[in-house]
Amino acid sequence: MHTIDLAYVGRGIHEELVAHVADQEGYYADEGLHVAVRDGIEWPTERLRGAATIGLGRALLSRLTDGIEWTMLSVNTHRPLFWFLGRAGLETLDDLRGRRLAVHAGHTAPGCFARIVLRRNGIDPDHDLTCVVRPPGDYSMDLRLLRSGAIDAAYVGSTLAPDQVAEEEGFRVLAWVGDHFRIPTVGVSVDPAHHSPDSPAVQGLVRANRRALATIAERPGLAVDYLAGFLSRLTRAEAVRHFDKYVGPYFSADGHVDLALASEAVEAVAAELGVAPQPAEKIYQV
Repeated sequence: MHTIDLAYVGRGIHEELVAHVADQEGYYADEGLHVAVRDGIEWPTERLRGAATIGLGRALLSRLTDGIEWTMLSVNTHRPLFWFLGRAGLETLDDLRGRRLAVHAGHTAPGCFARIVLRRNGIDPDHDLTCVVRPPGDYSMDLRLLRSGAIDAAYVGSTLAPDQVAEEEGFRVLAWVGDHFRIPTVGVSVDPAHHSPDSPAVQGLVRANRRALATIAERPGLAVDYLAGFLSRLTRAEAVRHFDKYVGPYFSADGHVDLALASEAVEAVAAELGVAPQPAEKIYQV
């Protein structure tokens, strides 16, 4: 039996759902793999290099800025599961001008994506609003800050369902990142200096990941069961709506990448970071 560490670098269904399905449905075991799913959120890059990682966004930023040749071998979706959630009275991203936005740091993948989306909507994140830098998490504190009026909007991830939270709290979903910026995001990536992409363990991991993606596409009821386990605040009907709106239509059934879209995304990320882009076909071997 082969053994490999698989690290997620963010919480929520965005990073965890596909690996969870692969694990719970026995797909890793079918490949003769022992996969240790690890919390790599706080890991420095050097430690992360020793594992396969789900976080393709972080791997891409590291490749562009650190020169580490992270190689993406499977892609779960091209639409990042992050949202701009605003207090009552705000309706669109344009309403964020002059407001306070809780958001991830710009050198992180989700923070970089947020800045790209803001710029695409004519908003300079450095001058048109006040960014309150917040770490990723379950976003409970961000919701408290919204309720209290300490901030006007928050950039949140998939540890919550934004539509349900907005309805319950009287907030507004101002935008879904996936509608404004598409990039191959979450899946399987390795640093070839530590794990050969052709090794039996890595190839087995990729096959199990793709099998889990096919299961989500072919058995949506089962996928909703797993999704609801992460989003326990949701009723079954709310979980189905969340899946139907954000997951079912947009998660890949085979893990393949859209290279034309990937090339545009890499250029956008490199421009935001102020570094040189790289050819997408050398990054995404999917």
